[in-house]
Amino acid sequence: MKDKLLELHKNSYSPYSHFAVSAIVVMNDEREFSGVNVENASYGATICAERSAIVSAISAGYKKNEFKELHVMVSSGEIGMPCFICRQVISEMFPKDAFIYCYSTKGEVRQYRVDELCPYPFGEDDLK
Repeated sequence: MKDKLLELHKNSYSPYSHFAVSAIVVMNDEREFSGVNVENASYGATICAERSAIVSAISAGYKKNEFKELHVMVSSGEIGMPCFICRQVISEMFPKDAFIYCYSTKGEVRQYRVDELCPYPFGEDDLK
């Protein structure tokens, strides 16, 4: 997966931060969807790689809890973590015991369960 993530970095549109992020979601049926960060001069319009990949899967017809795992890599050389906006989307779409793999460009990887990254999720029950 590391090589796929490194290759995806080439597709990142990050002219402001120069901080490429790539992500691949793997579905329960093993189909993969990729995403990269796409920045905008209006920073609030920027989309993260994780959400880009998740939205691609949903656009292809996948539903909540059909997500098996997520792989993320940042270009800094260090292991990067999903931001809290991405964690919110991850906590809504992935099962609590799904794995999130965070890579460095050097090949290091850390594995977390969704409930470890999002121990106090905001969800549909909070809207009642």
